[in-house]
Amino acid sequence: MLDPLRSVVVAACSAALVLAGCSQPSSPVPAAPQPAAQPAELTRFYEQQLSWGSCVDYAASASDRAAFDDEALECARLEVPLDYTEPDGRTAHIGVLRQRATGDRIGSLLVNPGGPGASGMSLGASMSRRLASSPLGQRFDIVGFDPRGVGASTPTIDCLNDAEWEVERADLDVDPSPTGVAQTEAENQQYAQRCTERSGGADVLANVGTRDVVRDVDILRHVLGDEKLTYLGYSYGTRIGSAYAEAFPQNVRALVLDGALDPEQTTVQRTVDQNAGFQKAFDAFAADCATQPDCPLGTDPARATATFQALTRPLIDRPAPADGGARTLSYPDAVTGTIQALYLSDFWPLLSGGLSALASGDGTILMRLADMYNDRDQDGRYGNGIEAFVVISCVDEERITERAEQGELIRRSNEAAPFRDDGRGVVAALDPCAFWPAPPTSEPHTPRVQGLPPTLTVSVTGDPATPYQAGVDLAKALSGSLLSVEGAQHTVALQGNRCVDDIVSAYLVDLRLPPDGARCSLAPTPGG
Repeated sequence: MLDPLRSVVVAACSAALVLAGCSQPSSPVPAAPQPAAQPAELTRFYEQQLSWGSCVDYAASASDRAAFDDEALECARLEVPLDYTEPDGRTAHIGVLRQRATGDRIGSLLVNPGGPGASGMSLGASMSRRLASSPLGQRFDIVGFDPRGVGASTPTIDCLNDAEWEVERADLDVDPSPTGVAQTEAENQQYAQRCTERSGGADVLANVGTRDVVRDVDILRHVLGDEKLTYLGYSYGTRIGSAYAEAFPQNVRALVLDGALDPEQTTVQRTVDQNAGFQKAFDAFAADCATQPDCPLGTDPARATATFQALTRPLIDRPAPADGGARTLSYPDAVTGTIQALYLSDFWPLLSGGLSALASGDGTILMRLADMYNDRDQDGRYGNGIEAFVVISCVDEERITERAEQGELIRRSNEAAPFRDDGRGVVAALDPCAFWPAPPTSEPHTPRVQGLPPTLTVSVTGDPATPYQAGVDLAKALSGSLLSVEGAQHTVALQGNRCVDDIVSAYLVDLRLPPDGARCSLAPTPGG
């Protein structure tokens, strides 16, 4: 049911990358207009006081429990209207994590890792440790928040229990016959119903989109004591940033948008482009693999896609044992595990090992990669990241309600990324969004950002999930600056590349933008 390239969770990856040549930032940005006044009907939300305390109780996973058990971190919940058209009605609560600035404080740096569905609190905890002794950690409170419906925020999106997740991952949905299409659509309709019932009702699902998240962010900005917003968003987090810029341009101090979604692009075109991006990443992996001894895809990169298909397609009929026979690797999980490894070139050796193991009949490595993508821990418990992705996308994205249009999208996607084509034909079944109980709240458009100060968009030339051109287009749409980064990974800011990090830090701290045409590289340099 859930196609990992129709619904890709895009979250920030970290990598230890070295300095490459780049230019020094230029002169400071001019001062922006004064912030806009808050709506009177929302005064009680804007004027609330947060009750900060230990973060341990906010953890949504075992890894979060370990990361949140840190005296330097403090957490709270922000109350917001569930429906902004009814501010006196039902409310939601947003999980917020903070590490205070250690020096001369400028304000808060709000961070979001993307998804939609990834935890900003988890990212905030991770970044706080990395940035504690940096200029950013000295000058800013590092603040991560879980958008409404995600992680520690309530109501929490919930669609599948752990047992249902295991069934979902084994479900093939490869039968293109009318019977197969009807079965897949029935499953997708059931998925939408379960999300509605388990997440708190149709009113929750109607109000979890980016339109509402940016209003939450503005309340959070004010409650944190910041006159204007300083924000770093990765991947889908760039949509939050650009939508905030449109809704509250006069409330922006600085926006760094890394791994951009183009707000003018249609859902269909973005999906096709994303498939093409992952095929490009697969081809780059195959070319690198071909230079290594015992590459499971062979020594001819031109044949790598066909070899991958020959290796993975038999899983449709005969799943491979994994974890010593305790689990089995399905065809969808093999493709999902591969996609997970393509986000970052550091994972390529692991992918090569996983494909070699699969050739020998062992699916364990690819299963573990698929577990990482699907937010499953070692005890078999699932987070809600993928579920939140689907739910939020259903109100953020254009909706496909015609089978012919859905079939054409799948055909074009398979053509763009043949490595993940199952070879059984197009299953033109409507996805869960076609059965959603609420209409979309966003649509593709050119942002209207009069009064917005200069922004910084970062785009990696070989980004598989958010292709480079989307960053070029977003920077242009916001009339902001673009930092181009040569490399092959998804997002890069504040992840260890000195060239990128120096430019991003100079902008966030001093509002200094890089010169036009600024470029960095992820390639190691001798002695770098």
